[in-house]
Amino acid sequence: MSEDGLTITKGAAIRQGLAAVALFGAMGIALWVSEESVNSSGEPKPVTCSHGEPEKTPAQTPVEAGHVSGAQLCEALHRPDLADLLGTPGEAVKNANGGSRTFKPVGSDEEIHTPSGKVEFETYTVSLRASYDGLKVATVAEFLGDGTLPLTVLGHPAAYYSDRTITISFNLDGSDASTGSGVPTRSLVVARGPEDGGGSYELTLWRSDGTVPDDAVVLRVAEKVLPTVPGWAAAG
Repeated sequence: MSEDGLTITKGAAIRQGLAAVALFGAMGIALWVSEESVNSSGEPKPVTCSHGEPEKTPAQTPVEAGHVSGAQLCEALHRPDLADLLGTPGEAVKNANGGSRTFKPVGSDEEIHTPSGKVEFETYTVSLRASYDGLKVATVAEFLGDGTLPLTVLGHPAAYYSDRTITISFNLDGSDASTGSGVPTRSLVVARGPEDGGGSYELTLWRSDGTVPDDAVVLRVAEKVLPTVPGWAAAG
């Protein structure tokens, strides 16, 4: 029996559920799918940002002012010095992808889009998600935070929280999918603007060896990556 698998974080699922409950009373889950690329000789190509699930075209889903796409988030993450920022210089990118998931809360005709990008190395996986759900960082910290003091990152309200990945395996023989607990993650949620007016960027790191990512590493990546995201609002 063969399997196909993908990984999410519990925090991402909980947060999207919070947003749905706060706005409309429903719950959705964001998933990522990764893919690899090889050339005709069977050797790996230089990895570029691909799409596990293609995003809807602008004709299908108009991009709202100030919103980014999963492709743009992936490009912001997939910078030449990312391995150096992670403290693993010389490591090559294994996978990079971006996409957008949507959910339509019960009783509403509105679709909520959650774009995300992800870059995977041998040691670290880094994901960046944009949330336009109206939730404030203070609310996210209340439900997911670990008691750390409120932060200001790049002049924006921010908060850390810890989590674990969830691995979902789909059996290709048609039998039921199975889930399991994965590795620890560390996330930094940063408000989209200098005021905590709702919506945020969420940077999440996890390590293949199961070691909890250090906050200094998460912060170092955030301070370099976030200002390069299209539409980032610099603090005055």
